[in-house]
Amino acid sequence: SIDTRMKSHLAVTALNNAVARREDVAGCVLHTDRGSQFRSRKFVLALAHHQMAGSIGRVGAAGDNAAMESFFSLLQKNVLDRRTWATRQELRIAIVTWIERAYHRRRRQASLGRLTPVEFETVMTTPALRAA
Repeated sequence: SIDTRMKSHLAVTALNNAVARREDVAGCVLHTDRGSQFRSRKFVLALAHHQMAGSIGRVGAAGDNAAMESFFSLLQKNVLDRRTWATRQELRIAIVTWIERAYHRRRRQASLGRLTPVEFETVMTTPALRAA
């Protein structure tokens, strides 16, 4: 989701979009920073509606959000800083394209055993593994 400001509505929309891409999210934990949008009543109710648990990083503990900070650094370098964007919609399409084509499908990650996120998820969600 993309908007002019980081408000609770934006966070709830992003959460609902993520949930729509999954079959069953009940019991999943969503980690966020301490932004007011993630502590808002609307967001907390949306988490409860999806039967998810929220996790908020500790104050002054940069390591809690290291993975997301790394992701946003890559996004900044590979999309945002490459050119100026005429419209927010144009930027949104560029971000989604980069995430879906490059980050999820081509970028191997050491923390995932040198697999791409798509490969890792495929391995981790096979029926045999789910039964285990």
